[in-house]
Amino acid sequence: MIVGDLHIDHPVFLAPMAGVTDHSFRVICRTLGAGVVYSEFVSSEGIIRENFKTLDMMNFTEDERPIGIQIFGHQPGVVGGSAKLIKEKFNPDIIDINFGCPVPKVEKRGAGCGALRDLSLMEEIALAVVENAGSTPVTVKMRAGIDKSHIVSNKAGELLEKCGVAAITLHPRTMKQLYSGSSDWNLIRELKETVRIPVIGNGDILCADDAMRMFEETGCDGVMIARAATGNPWIFRSVSRTLEGLPFIPVTISEKIEMCHTHYRLLKADRHPKICFNLTKKHVSWYLRGFPGAGEWRKRFMVCQSIQEIETRFEEIFRDYHLSFEAPFVSVAHI
Repeated sequence: MIVGDLHIDHPVFLAPMAGVTDHSFRVICRTLGAGVVYSEFVSSEGIIRENFKTLDMMNFTEDERPIGIQIFGHQPGVVGGSAKLIKEKFNPDIIDINFGCPVPKVEKRGAGCGALRDLSLMEEIALAVVENAGSTPVTVKMRAGIDKSHIVSNKAGELLEKCGVAAITLHPRTMKQLYSGSSDWNLIRELKETVRIPVIGNGDILCADDAMRMFEETGCDGVMIARAATGNPWIFRSVSRTLEGLPFIPVTISEKIEMCHTHYRLLKADRHPKICFNLTKKHVSWYLRGFPGAGEWRKRFMVCQSIQEIETRFEEIFRDYHLSFEAPFVSVAHI
């Protein structure tokens, strides 16, 4: 798959997710087969102000490439200016515009899904970003429309293609649906038949079979995985191997526990202890599922009050499942 001048080995993308797709999670997913990973979505206003926390969200390492930084905002000049700063300071492989966030405090200002109400504003934002991104390809992630009576994905797709956008990810739910109901994959197929640029399908991909079915039913060029990757980054390995005609590799209990610990250690090396503690509990609640005893261990981790208690729980679960806790830290290059 090619986006602009970027060649992508595996057309399987990790979706940008607020509070989830930070450095640690991106590295794990990239190593397990994600062809492209994205940052959490970042405020263009925060970028222009050079807010420290905002800029820190965009830091990445070379082993995460190819990587896209996703931005959102409602003022074309500000969003365009943020793209210029991103290009100069970070030089990611892709700059992505968020026209898909349905959160009221975002969309009511005209950002995220709010741009679907005003395609002229969407056009102005896209043109500003493309102009300021230079040689960096610009992509868009959007929803299908405000509600089922106002589906605009095909019209928006044609407009974005004319603006110079290099690829479009369509999450075929509406803003009003939020994350409920089913996504309408027919809308991905219709968009693919409407535009000439690559179309990436997103929505309700829970396993490799779902990804293959989306490719077959929609003709999309790539697939993007979001919530199904939390606690299960191996989904990228599964999809990538299926695309290559290789057999499925089941995930063992020991892999889940060891990856959970690896994720913790990556967070510990990268984040403030308080943030590491909170994120570790969130990810533990996702990893420790689907095997005997997982529920009880989840509860034991959730009642922890400190990093020290978290580490004690890891020692205990490794001992309980007869795993070597003294094994050297797993480099992401060898996950």
